[in-house]
Formats: sequence, C-alpha cells, structure tokens
Amino acid sequence: MKNLLRKQFLLASLLIVSTTLDASAAPVLRAGVAKVDISRVKGPPTANTLYAKALVLKSGDITAVVVALDAVAIEEIGSIRAPYLANVRAALKQELGIEPGNVLVNVSHCHGSVAADVEARTIQAVREAAKILVPVRVGVGVGHENRIMENRRIFLKNGREADVRHAYSMPRNEDVAGIGPIDPEIGILRLDKMNGDTLAFVYNFAMHPIQGVPSRAGDTADVIGFASKVIEENLNDGAMAIFLQGCGGDINPAQYKDVNNPRDAEPLGNMLGLSALRASRQIKARDDATLKVVNETIGVPRADLGKHLERMMDEEEKLIKSLRGTTLNFDSFLPLYVKYSVSSNYPSYYSHRYLTDKAIGRDDMEKMDADNRRAMASYMRNIKTMEQLSILRTNLKLVDRHHSVNQAAGMKPRQVEVAGLRVGDFRLVTFPGEVTVQIGLNLKKKSPHEMSFVAGYSNGYIYYCPTAKQLKNRGGAQEDSDCLVAPEWQAIFEAKALEILKGL
Repeated sequence: MKNLLRKQFLLASLLIVSTTLDASAAPVLRAGVAKVDISRVKGPPTANTLYAKALVLKSGDITAVVVALDAVAIEEIGSIRAPYLANVRAALKQELGIEPGNVLVNVSHCHGSVAADVEARTIQAVREAAKILVPVRVGVGVGHENRIMENRRIFLKNGREADVRHAYSMPRNEDVAGIGPIDPEIGILRLDKMNGDTLAFVYNFAMHPIQGVPSRAGDTADVIGFASKVIEENLNDGAMAIFLQGCGGDINPAQYKDVNNPRDAEPLGNMLGLSALRASRQIKARDDATLKVVNETIGVPRADLGKHLERMMDEEEKLIKSLRGTTLNFDSFLPLYVKYSVSSNYPSYYSHRYLTDKAIGRDDMEKMDADNRRAMASYMRNIKTMEQLSILRTNLKLVDRHHSVNQAAGMKPRQVEVAGLRVGDFRLVTFPGEVTVQIGLNLKKKSPHEMSFVAGYSNGYIYYCPTAKQLKNRGGAQEDSDCLVAPEWQAIFEAKALEILKGL
C-alpha cells in the first residue's frame, strides 16, 4: 500500500514538473513602453508636448525597438542632425545588446523643434522601456477616418498637377479637373497585459500633421499629439499611444488653407483618436509571441535633373515675357472687379440709363464697359502669370538644390534602409522618404497578408518620394521638385517592400 501511494505521489510530482517545464518553454512576447519629453521650449496650454516614445519588444532571442518621435525628420531637415541614428543604435547595442538593425525610428513629421539633447533623451526612453518588460497579448485591426485630411495634389485641365501649399497660390477653380486619393485606414497594433489592461496602442495613419494651433506655437505635436492624448485618456492608466506616420507625402489636413477660421489641430486629432478607439473595441487580443525584424539596404537611383532645370528656366523666361502693360493698378482694378461681378448687365449705373441710351441710339456706357472689361482681363492675365511664376520659381530653387546634390554624389544610387517588422499578425514595412499615398495603397493591395501597413519617414530622410507618374510633373508640385529620386525608385522600393512583407 505504501509503495502504491509512493508511486502515485511520484507520478503526480512528475506531472507537475512536466507541466511547469512546458509552460516555461512556451514562447512569450514581452513588451515595455516609456516616453521622454523632447520639447525645445514649453508650449502654451493650447499646444501639446513633443515626445520620444519607445516600445521595446522581446520574444525569445529577438529584441526589437520602435521609437516614435514628434519631430519633422531625422538627419536632413529640422533640428535632429546626423549621426543621430547611428549614435542611438550604437548606445543601445553597447548598453542593452540590441542589434542596430532592430531599432526602428519613425517621425510623425510634425514641424516642432526638439531639444538639443534629443539623442540622449531617446536613449533614455528606450532604456526605461527595456527595464519594465511584461508579458503581453497581441491585438491587430484597422480603423477608418476620412474626414480630417485631403490629398493636396490637384489635377489641372491642362494635364499638369498643382499643390495645396501656403507657399503657392491656388489654381483657379475653373482650371481644376480633379484631386488625388487618400488612405482612410488606421492600422492598429494593441498590446495588452495579462490582466487585460492596454500597455501600448500603436497606430499607423497617413497625413501631414501641420495644421497648427490657434496660438501659433511652433513646438506642437499637432494633430498626432491631440489624437494620442484622446487615446490615452480613454484607456487605462499607463497605456501609451504610439503613432507611426504612413505614406503621407501628399496628404494635408482638411481645409488646410482656410482663411476664415483659426488653424486648430485639436478637432482633427480628436476625430482621429476617437476613430482609432472605436476600431479598437472590435479587436480581440490573443497570445502570439511572433516577432520578426528585417532590415535591408537598397540603392535608390538619383534623378538627372539637368534637363528639367533647363525646361523650367525656359518656362520662367516665357512667363516673364508674357507680362504686358495695363492701364489699371490694384486700386483701380479692385472696385471695377467688384462692380462688374455684382452686376454684369448694368455695371456702371442703374438699368434705366442703359435703356435710355438704347432708346436714343447711343452706346456710350456699353463702350466704356467693354474697355473696362478688356483692361480687367489684361490685369487678371498678369496676376495669373505672376502666380504661375511664384510657384515655378519656388520649385526651381528646390530642383536646382537637389540637382547640385545629385551631381556632387556622382549620380551614385542613394543607399537607404527598408525595414520590416512583424508582431503577431501586424506587419509593417518602412522607407525613409516622404512617400506619397498611392504607393502605400499599392503595397497594401498587393501584400499577401491582410494586416499589412506602410510607414514612411523611418530610419532617415531622403525628401519626397512620389510615384513615377507624379515625377512627370517636375516643377508643378513640391513632391516632384523637393525630390532626389528618379522615377525608377518606385518599382525598386515596391518590389523590395513586397518581398519583405511576404517573408514576415
């Protein structure tokens, strides 16, 4: 009897040990988050704080880091200068043993200026996040928001394209034929702790966060700052919203050039945050320890901009030569324009005077009106020409600058990083340029995985990266002018991005 009991006890003990070993051997995804204020100056109450937010992920032997910065770019424009990325990666390798290629840095592209020691503050955020790793479950889904943004490229009836920018005059309404697309999808990765609380709420969306705030504070996280605030305030304490900028190269805030209301990013951010939260309610988190990181380098072909410069300078000369003298100046033009717009049939006096002249065989008023209309038309042609000149000259400077850079580089392809990240069913591919929205739409459509997302503005900055078709419009829009790349870049990137997505 004693031997039987002893055998049963031993079997039960072995079963417990075996179960414990099986549980400990099961892969677990762990994550930690932290944020550090990187604001250059303290903003007014109507603005919001700039942050470096860090998400550290660990599964088995793999550790990945996602850093989201409220900044315009890294290492090319703005205040974050080279070698920021190399220094951050080297420090994390030395201190935490994290492989440099496993560190992804994405910027929101808000136009605030960050603190001079942003590099140290970034490292601090990652260090703090790495100290507090906890097991997490993974939830992935998509939200929808199409009210807060607009494609800033306008298709013109003459076959060209124009941009909605504060640096440009708008094209005339009668010259507009159509507009470009938007991407309303909000890609969501939610990491929940084992008690059900959310640890990290990662959301990917395509839009320039450049609306501003009524106080005109320059150091504001803009739409993204307000969206993240809404998300965090409606989740549990400690939850962190982490934004990853998408393919927003040609996407503006809605009604970006409104002159009748103060510019205010808060309503737009509130809508984005609430739409993301609404989608999150449909997402179920589950145990999934899948974590993959890919980091590859591709050569992006540089554009030979010499012929474009010549064409633009020829166009500039033709526009200048087309200007003609006119009898009107602005002071005389404006009242005439108002008067003839209000009453096209009888602009110069009451109708009875015109009828009286007609009855007695005179046309003095009508002849004066005809002269005034010709003078106004001449003045308007000059205004339109000057608007075209101002756009062309602005873009001519951009093309000239990038032509000099490409020539100095000997036209050698620009080496850039294309990174891939998989967390559960969430798959992300990145690029360091201001990628226009159509490319993001293309990749999402072609990816074999449903939950595939694209982030520009990552691991560097190489200016605007428009489609090959858009690059036929050099000089007409900023994306095509503030640009280093040749049209072939799109096919090269899309092929590599799809290869990475398929392998994740």
